Amino acid sequence: MDLKHQISDCNDCVYRSWAFKHLSTDDLVVINAKKAEKFYRKGENICNEGDPVTSFMYLQNGLVKLFKTEASNRQHIISIARPKDFIGLLSVFSNTKHVYSITAIEDSTVCFVDLTVIKNLIKTNGDFALDFFEKISIISESVIKTRIDINTRQLRGRIAYILLFFAQKIYNNDKFSLPISRKEVAELIEMSTENVIRVLSEFRKDNLIQIEGTNIKILDMDRLEKICNLG
Repeated sequence: MDLKHQISDCNDCVYRSWAFKHLSTDDLVVINAKKAEKFYRKGENICNEGDPVTSFMYLQNGLVKLFKTEASNRQHIISIARPKDFIGLLSVFSNTKHVYSITAIEDSTVCFVDLTVIKNLIKTNGDFALDFFEKISIISESVIKTRIDINTRQLRGRIAYILLFFAQKIYNNDKFSLPISRKEVAELIEMSTENVIRVLSEFRKDNLIQIEGTNIKILDMDRLEKICNLG
């Protein structure tokens, strides 16, 4: 799909964020003229670390991972963004280049808005500016909280945390297809892939979960939550 191909009108968009509630019809007309939507297949890069920051990016649907690549080529996953998340905000105002890469981990649609338009709205619309910077604060706090939640747990607690994250916060279902590989789980929780595979196998043997390829079913939510909370 061509990046320049516009699909929906901001006034009618079902993915419209609460952060745009203080924009007038005229403001939305300006955004419409300077926005485009692009569809990404699972595994496609949305932006790379070091790319110039030219657009504000809004995830309409799907899931994406934000990550940095170390000198050894090992990825360090910063966070996983969900629908209605702003996925480039940590770079937008402090850098001219993206400080991390973004890749789709499910088929995803991203709305790109010319960054100049967003900056002009911030300068001229105080209510929008407050909403926008509130969103930045929420995203920053969420990233920090997630890192603390993961890093303060032992291995089994970290794996339980990730399984509960996808079940309760992403899919709202005790049965789901894990959208990231075992290697990516390891990168997210800062453990080795071998340890991730071993603990998932232990959880399966303990009848905590059922695993069939990427399909996961949580069989004992209470016990998994205890493992997560005990760390």
